Amino acid sequence: MREDFSRSIVEQKDIKEIDLKQYYYLIKKRLWIIVLITMVTTSIGYFYSTSTYTALYESSRRVILGSGSEDMNTLMVMMKDPIIMEKVSSELQLERPSEALANQITVTRLDESQVVHISVIDTNLELAARIANVTAVIYQSEMENILGFTDVQLLSEAKVNPNPMNESTNRVTIIAFIFGLATGIGFVFLLDSLDMKLRKESQVEAILGVPILGTISNMNKKKYTTASKKQNEIRVGGEKVGVKQNA
Repeated sequence: MREDFSRSIVEQKDIKEIDLKQYYYLIKKRLWIIVLITMVTTSIGYFYSTSTYTALYESSRRVILGSGSEDMNTLMVMMKDPIIMEKVSSELQLERPSEALANQITVTRLDESQVVHISVIDTNLELAARIANVTAVIYQSEMENILGFTDVQLLSEAKVNPNPMNESTNRVTIIAFIFGLATGIGFVFLLDSLDMKLRKESQVEAILGVPILGTISNMNKKKYTTASKKQNEIRVGGEKVGVKQNA
């Protein structure tokens, strides 16, 4: 009983080793297909990633509003008012509506203080800084004209930030590489399953149900002629002498 169990374990182990070898040689034989498919998908993923990526740059400027907390929210809302945005767009000669420009600007108050942070996001790093600076200057002048509020102090100007806030990632390229590798391996196994040629004795025995007693090597005309010529020649005194065969 134990011998049969041990024998079955050994046979299963041999079968697994054979299967692994078959998979290895199959992949090795058609490795070029896997490499080709992987290269194509990775290239597509890389070009898609680079073509759809748009760098966004952020610049900011701070101002001090000399007002009580009850008026602070009103003063902050006025920074993105259409009146301010239209003048900023006109000053910078921007061909975009005031609402679109306002969506690029974020106004925040720092730690319940009188310091207000004006942040601008744009695809042009220089334009982002210019929008922040011009918005602060126009806001200062318009608050005096509209509300008669003059206690707006401008701090240091916005600087050009060369580093994009949304760095490019290789996520799409990596996914395309993994997809191509898996697709290539799957395609190789598909080709093997569609191949109906019998390459091993075990395959023939499984189909016919009888053991194979021997095999015949492939002999083409060239090999047969060379072999026959060698058989019809003998050496005498170091020289080749032809032998005639009786009909």
